[in-house]
Amino acid sequence: MRRPRIADQVVVLTGASSGIGRETALALARRGARLVLAARGVEALDATVRDVEPEVGHAIAVPTDVSDASQVERLARTAVERYGRIDTWINGAAVATYATVEELTTAEIDRVIQVDLLGAIYGTRAALAHMSTRGQGTIINVSSVLAARAFPLMSTYSAAKAGLDAFTESLRVELARDHPGISVSLILPSSIATPFYDHARSKRGRAARPYPPVYAPAAVARAIVFAARHPRRAIYVGVAGRLLALAEQLSPALVDRYLLQGDRAFEHMLSNRPAPRDNLFAPVDAPPASQGSHPPQLHHSLYTELVMRRGLMLAIASLGALGLWRWQRNR
Repeated sequence: MRRPRIADQVVVLTGASSGIGRETALALARRGARLVLAARGVEALDATVRDVEPEVGHAIAVPTDVSDASQVERLARTAVERYGRIDTWINGAAVATYATVEELTTAEIDRVIQVDLLGAIYGTRAALAHMSTRGQGTIINVSSVLAARAFPLMSTYSAAKAGLDAFTESLRVELARDHPGISVSLILPSSIATPFYDHARSKRGRAARPYPPVYAPAAVARAIVFAARHPRRAIYVGVAGRLLALAEQLSPALVDRYLLQGDRAFEHMLSNRPAPRDNLFAPVDAPPASQGSHPPQLHHSLYTELVMRRGLMLAIASLGALGLWRWQRNR
């Protein structure tokens, strides 16, 4: 189901002041979308709007804490009052705490679930209140490969993302029956080189870092922009994440052993730098940036690009099948 071209869309984006959200805002702006950008940090959000305005000419900042349903509903109303409609709503806000379950406080558990899961649910509900009257629209939920396979030290984040996946599946079926013109897509990034890790709370005394291999934020932004025009059930960003999900389906115990071998997961998820001031309960005073202190190892994902182009995937599969048939015939 093809949607209007990006230049004709009004897009609401949460988590827009940093990382994947900021990179997505820039990518949408380059294509001419009218943007309603939301995040908690006013200064960083305003800076993002200033950066995208030369490209798009029409973007507004709406400071929003997505854990507050009333603020999210205000965000949706503001978008409609300003531009008359909402074509695409992107739930991208997220926070994390790196800690064992024993080290977590009740407040920390609640906060991660409120932002990463309830924030997306509130956003979806607010978007639907306006999209349903027009009978069309696109909702994009930014999840994580950790929804398919949870990692140690990220229990609450993984639980929230797994919950978001389940919520999205349920929503998809409801929309197919009641509002077939509204679609929902799930984006599942692998490790991405964003400031997310620089700002995450760590109870281990060491700052978090992305588990390798690490992809560039632009790879996720391309997938999100693609889904805004060509909705897909799910798009994994990075073959590493897709392989992890497949391994989990085949043998969860084997993945357990892999993560425990040489304390691999625990060591690769923590850097040697001291734990920073985090953004769990309040935004940090940091300049807006798409990329964090850990540079990407991969700037593109060929796997993801192929998935987004089904025709090319079918052509490659057909050629592979033809080659296999000819090989067997000539044996």
